[in-house]
Amino acid sequence: MLLTLDTATPLVTVALHDGSDVVAEHVAERAMKHGEQLAPLIERCLLDVGAVRQDLTAIGVGVGPGPFTGLRVGLVTARTLAFVLEVPVYGVCSLDVLAVEAVDTGTVTSDFVVATDARRKEVYLATYDADGARLEGPAVLKPADAATSAPVVGEGAALYPEAFPTAAGPTRPSAGWLARVITEERAELLDPEPLYLRRPDAVEPSARKQVS
Repeated sequence: MLLTLDTATPLVTVALHDGSDVVAEHVAERAMKHGEQLAPLIERCLLDVGAVRQDLTAIGVGVGPGPFTGLRVGLVTARTLAFVLEVPVYGVCSLDVLAVEAVDTGTVTSDFVVATDARRKEVYLATYDADGARLEGPAVLKPADAATSAPVVGEGAALYPEAFPTAAGPTRPSAGWLARVITEERAELLDPEPLYLRRPDAVEPSARKQVS
């Protein structure tokens, strides 16, 4: 029983995979409430299939790229659960999950781009071939610097249509597809460390200079 979760976007997503297919999946109803909603969503998935945490045999987590706070909530939860239950934990680039879903659902049939919201009027972006293998990235860029007529999967196309006129679904990573990516080994499995790509918004203040 594989538990997967992704907190790289404003909406938390959690799923369970029983080794054959996804058997439960839930997405948060409210945005930007990662810390409040992740644990209840995990419990809802377990309740759906009559399972308990001790039934879990592995944990999967989206490592971003994404905002500092959201990623930290998901990664700390995944690592803590894996440690307590003594099960392995696998990280996957959240953009890779979007790419695999796009390929398998037929929304793209040629080389394409995945672009998600990085805030500050920027996008997290990576390029992929028609089979969903990553060619370049991820990077954080201004939409104008990454403008393309190629199909663009992810929320970036909806936010910046002038730079990405050829929008394709899906828009946000799914924990259910994250589970399929891990079980089918469709993308590189990473250590559960965050892909921030830039410094967090909140930083410790520097020491004051003495005035002589």
